[in-house]
Parts: sequence; structure tokens; C-alpha cells
Amino acid sequence: MTIATKRLTLEQFLKLPETKPASEYIEGEILQKPMPKIKHSRFQGQFLRVINEVVEELKIAYAFPELRCTFGGQSIVPDIAVLLWEQIQFDDSGEPVDDVRIAPYWAIEILSPQQSSNRVTRRIIHCLQHNCQLGWLVDPDDRSILAFLPNQQPQFCEGSDILPVPEMIPLNITAEQVFSWLRMQQ
Repeated sequence: MTIATKRLTLEQFLKLPETKPASEYIEGEILQKPMPKIKHSRFQGQFLRVINEVVEELKIAYAFPELRCTFGGQSIVPDIAVLLWEQIQFDDSGEPVDDVRIAPYWAIEILSPQQSSNRVTRRIIHCLQHNCQLGWLVDPDDRSILAFLPNQQPQFCEGSDILPVPEMIPLNITAEQVFSWLRMQQ
């Protein structure tokens, strides 16, 4: 959804109060993300759990939900932004600094029914153009994941296909495993 406002600069946009769901600044437009529904939230929670279980203790990286990343003249909020540990800035007390001014190392977007896959893909491509090493577009409706790597054709993954992950992240997972997360015990 585009929010009708006068043209703002990126810096003016960043001074606005945050919205729920988050608004993004893309090519001079302010676009509000759709409100997540239960499947989206389930995926997001499981991605965070699975990724952080293998990276946090070893201080390899950390997966953040809905983290605003401002870089390359845009300000986006990927569903999951994975930053390498060395990319996370810490203050003197060891707490992470709030403002992220780089592309995520790995961006994961979960397509919502009312979202345009092309608009979401555009955000992933923007990340890749600014040193992101991997982007996933997860489509719950057709149980597939498009994996985007720099300077390569996207990889279509479904079923038993092993998903590409950044080299330093010791995670071996298939598309089928990801979509099994939607099943919950009754």
C-alpha cells in the first residue's frame, strides 16, 4: 500500500514515527507493508529460531525480525534480516546499536497473499546490489522458495531441494522442511 504524502527525502522519512506494520522508503515512495497473518508469523518465528540456533552462540551472525535497514538511498524492513556478527555495531555496554545502515547479509521475505511478488523481489534485488549475499522469497501458497544470489540466475526450490544458505552458516535445510513448519500439533 502506498501512503499518499508529499515527496520526502530519505532523511525526512527516517524522522517520521514508525508505523505498524512498518513503512518502507523505496525509490522516493513510502510503502506500508501488509499486516502479517498467522502463517507469515509462524514462518518468521521458525526461521528466527532455526537460524539463530546455529549462528548466535558461535557469533557467526544473528537473524532479526522486521529490522529496518537503510542503505543505497532506500529504507526497507525485510521479514528477516540476517547480519554477520561483525556487521552488528555494539555500544560501550555491549548492546547492539539500533540504526542499521547496511544491507543485510541474507534477506528473507515471506510473501503475503496481498503482496506483489515483483515489488518484494525488487527489495531483494536492491539488497543484492548493495552487498547482500543471499535473498529468499518464500511463497507459502505454492510451497516454493526463490533463492537470489549475486550475479546469478534465481534458483527455484521446492520439495526435497536443498536451499542455498550463506557459506559460513552451517545450515542444511530443504524447502520441504521449511514448509513443514506450518503444521502444528493439535
